[in-house]
Amino acid sequence: MALSKYQFNRLINTRFISTAIKTAFATGLIIGLGACTHSPSSSSVNVSLVALNDFHGYIQASTYTYADPKNPTQQIATPAGGIAALSGLLTELSEQDPQLLFVGVGDLIRASPPVSAMWADEPSINALNLLGLEFSTLGNHELDEGKAELLRQVHGGCESPRPDKACKYATEFKGATFPYIAANLIDSTSGQPVFAPYLIKEIKGVKIAFIGAEVEELASVIPASSMKGIRVLDEAEAINRYVPEIQRQGVKAIVALVHQGGKQQGSFNGCDNFSGDIVDIAQRLDPEIDVLLSAHTHQSYVCKLGKLLISQGASYGHLVTHLNLTLNQADGEITNAVAENILVDPNRYRPTPAIAAFEQQLVERSKSILEKPIARIGVQTINRVANTAGESAMGDLIADAQLAATKNKGAQIAFMNSGGIRSDLSLGEGKAQVVFSQVSAVHPFKGTLQVMNLSGAQLKSLLEQQWQAGAVEDFRPLQISRSFSYQWDATRPLGNRVIAESLRVNGQLVKADNQYRITTNSFLADGGDKFSVFTQGSEREDSAVRDLDALIDYLQAQEKAGKPAGQAAPEKRIQRVN
Repeated sequence: MALSKYQFNRLINTRFISTAIKTAFATGLIIGLGACTHSPSSSSVNVSLVALNDFHGYIQASTYTYADPKNPTQQIATPAGGIAALSGLLTELSEQDPQLLFVGVGDLIRASPPVSAMWADEPSINALNLLGLEFSTLGNHELDEGKAELLRQVHGGCESPRPDKACKYATEFKGATFPYIAANLIDSTSGQPVFAPYLIKEIKGVKIAFIGAEVEELASVIPASSMKGIRVLDEAEAINRYVPEIQRQGVKAIVALVHQGGKQQGSFNGCDNFSGDIVDIAQRLDPEIDVLLSAHTHQSYVCKLGKLLISQGASYGHLVTHLNLTLNQADGEITNAVAENILVDPNRYRPTPAIAAFEQQLVERSKSILEKPIARIGVQTINRVANTAGESAMGDLIADAQLAATKNKGAQIAFMNSGGIRSDLSLGEGKAQVVFSQVSAVHPFKGTLQVMNLSGAQLKSLLEQQWQAGAVEDFRPLQISRSFSYQWDATRPLGNRVIAESLRVNGQLVKADNQYRITTNSFLADGGDKFSVFTQGSEREDSAVRDLDALIDYLQAQEKAGKPAGQAAPEKRIQRVN
């Protein structure tokens, strides 16, 4: 039987394969494995691939909650994902098609659980190497630490802006065995793409082109310092630019991988009221593109816009998209495309020996740090899910912690972005205290707390920026400290939803001309998530306190005072009146 690259990668990790063969495969000199398995007389060829998006270094399984396909009003919560189950699923699918392609749609690393993040995500890259990832487009989080760090993680080496993490898991880091592709990520100096815009794969005697695109709004979702040396073009325009070039090479089957997404209201293989930025991109793509693999919104769907198939497989490896393409062997055209999102079920898929050994070694290596007790909390679980007003219990806790950490700088209010809260905080079974792995999962990003002055009028303008117009209106609620409160009205127009006379600081009415000392993280302070009002702040000061340290210190101080922090529900600091 012919071997897929996934199966071959499993073999090259054994001592029985020569160095020459390993090198030839890793550098792409061995391609088209199994190309002779199809019948030359067949009129069509079936090609299958598995797409993984927004993995975020979730090496271990985690809880996935989704709508019951049989009863969409009911939710099912189950363990899902993890490299162990993923390896088993890939094995099963590659047995059905030995030339199965395994590809990524960005955000494979960063914003990761501590078992990956504490080692600069090098274990995640090593795991994806073992799993046989062919290539991936870029996500925004790949660039959280900037271009230089991403290139290090692609090519290997230890020279990093994170010397406390890089090459600490192992003394040598060889980088990714898979390439990234992105047609619209441009080097500011050369004007050329940072990575190859596309790849062409020959499978079973037919050629398929894959064009990648980074999310255009990159500058609003990564730290401002990480945009140094790069710029981003419109996704659809950049992809379309390469279609004629690809066609001149005799390739007619084209798949786009775009790190942007949408949402829908049905089951994870549904397409109910499909909407989002990906719709606009899809409508502007060259009609020669047959399939669009999407990401970024952590949603799941399988949709058709005209003849264009669009899919996304949730996040954290909970789902993968299994795509089957039928191509006309004579001219290479895609005649049919079918996608299905598959639950990566740890109870069903058994890990390969290599992956099982890798995960066990990683967990053992990390255990002493990750299981360090931190503090008791006030309830069993502090949830990050926001209520209809936009407030969450986890957001309340974090904002209070950040205010406490900067009160010595005169801070009166603290603001936290909801998207930066990456995990709930929950006591493990039989545990009296949360441990470091749980607390650090809340704050996987680096960043220090910034203190600045905003006027009362600026506070009102800042809160209005929580609603951002686009293809679909986007609500990005800020979490606020106990010292602040306000009301908003959903029936009012954009730009005037916050009720000005409801703003209070420590119970006192906010006055438009007064100055207020506020705290936020460095990402927001630089205008992240399109909160540009923060960039207008005066007398800005870097507290040098990391957000993670602020949270740990607060939890420990509250326990010491006999008042463990955290509540089961939001405190209603934010009130929605309509």
